[in-house]
Amino acid sequence: MTIKKEILNQKVQEAYLGGGQVRIDKQHKKGKLTARERIHFLLDEGSFEEIGVLVTHRTTDFDMDKQIFYGDGVVTGYGTVNSRLVYVFAQDFTVFGGALSETHAEKICKIMDLAMKTGAPVIGLNDSGGARIQEGVRSLGGYADIFYRNVMASGVVPQISAIMGPCAGGAVYSPAMTDFTIMVEDSSYMFVTGPNVVKTVTNEEVSSEELGGATAHSTKSGVTHLTASNDIDCIAQIKQLLSYMPQSCEDKPIKLPYKLGDEVREVLETIVPESANQPYDMREVIEGIADEDSFYEIHKNFAENIVVGFARLGGRSIGIVANQPISMAGTLDVDSSRKAARFTRTCDCFNIPLLVLVDVPGFLPGTDQEWNGIIVNGAKLLYALSEATVPRISVITRKAYGGAYDVMNSKHIGADMNYAWPGAEIAVMGAKGASEIIFRKEIKAAKDPDAKLAEKEAEYAAKFANPYRAAQRGFIDEVIEPKYTRRKLIKAFAMLENKAVQLPKKKHGNIPL
Repeated sequence: MTIKKEILNQKVQEAYLGGGQVRIDKQHKKGKLTARERIHFLLDEGSFEEIGVLVTHRTTDFDMDKQIFYGDGVVTGYGTVNSRLVYVFAQDFTVFGGALSETHAEKICKIMDLAMKTGAPVIGLNDSGGARIQEGVRSLGGYADIFYRNVMASGVVPQISAIMGPCAGGAVYSPAMTDFTIMVEDSSYMFVTGPNVVKTVTNEEVSSEELGGATAHSTKSGVTHLTASNDIDCIAQIKQLLSYMPQSCEDKPIKLPYKLGDEVREVLETIVPESANQPYDMREVIEGIADEDSFYEIHKNFAENIVVGFARLGGRSIGIVANQPISMAGTLDVDSSRKAARFTRTCDCFNIPLLVLVDVPGFLPGTDQEWNGIIVNGAKLLYALSEATVPRISVITRKAYGGAYDVMNSKHIGADMNYAWPGAEIAVMGAKGASEIIFRKEIKAAKDPDAKLAEKEAEYAAKFANPYRAAQRGFIDEVIEPKYTRRKLIKAFAMLENKAVQLPKKKHGNIPL
């Protein structure tokens, strides 16, 4: 028995050492943590239980039988984050560069299966050179097995992917199908085809960082939701994300203790300028409404004309979708529609109520937008909000024009409560444009067309550029002073807490992808 115990201890020690201490030290100099260090900082002290520590690959070709490493390049198991159960896998760059093999994939699939059975989040710490080429189709099949489970787990349990090193080729599709992707700046990259292939095919010179680094994907493609300055920052952001989310679709997010006070926020009275054409930062409105320091923005540097993120309101976790007037006047375009639709569906999956803050002059015009599918992309946001069954509340802070009024969580597409501030303008279009169309003949016949246009513009604005007509029809539930917004929302979300909606029976809808 003593001999067996010694052998076991030796094998476990080999698994902990990975591919060699020298390689670990080289990575440390680059500021990277090892797979086990990452898990150590992620999970509560002493909570990690490893699964598959003695697994080895089954390949004998290319002298692979002479290179056996216990764990086979990935550390898998379960533990707790702030006392909540999570499942985790961390690819080990010291074993064949973290390349995925058949058994490597089997270990990941096992914890994903357990996560779905028990209803707990899955966290993937990705750091891999891709498929293990010595295994051929078996490694490719391993990727497909993981992809299938990503889809099966989608909307069932939260899935978070941290890209903490290379992630190339087929490996990128697993993170792409998870709920959130976080990339570490300067040490991670994602792309389907690398710089060498790009140069061969298109003759384009580009570095790995330019092609698929954290900056490129957080600003240009929108592939990554968040970026981190280093591994520790990345792990801290994973924990913050988890704090807003439930364990699974069967649960509700944890509500933090909160004692109601006055809840009046005078600062909200002065944020929106008197001039309808003057911009303001919608984040100031969010900060005035949400619990102090609770707003956590997602996709911050992508499609900046719309703001999405998590916050707390009276201790309750909510998702926020808000037009951003300081960027492109808050218009909806291809990227912002897609960004907001994705976030809306994520919140709806996991029972997170939605607050929509509206200041939208319409959809961005132009050939670029039309040719890139503003119609179908705008429809994605419309579809996502119409389909959402979580509590949904809108506040119109200033403008709500045209079809964008409908799309931004209007009463007509199922919003539960709709509020407007007194200066809100709800109309088909702005007063000037509408007057030029409606009163065209009168303006043309006038001795002073400019004066007549100004007269008619004022007439139209007095009649339509306010929230009261919409309120008379019941499209707006209440016109409220800005300072009372937080109080109204806390009460409204509490009232809607047990909302239950049964959608028509169907296999699934056909969202315009």
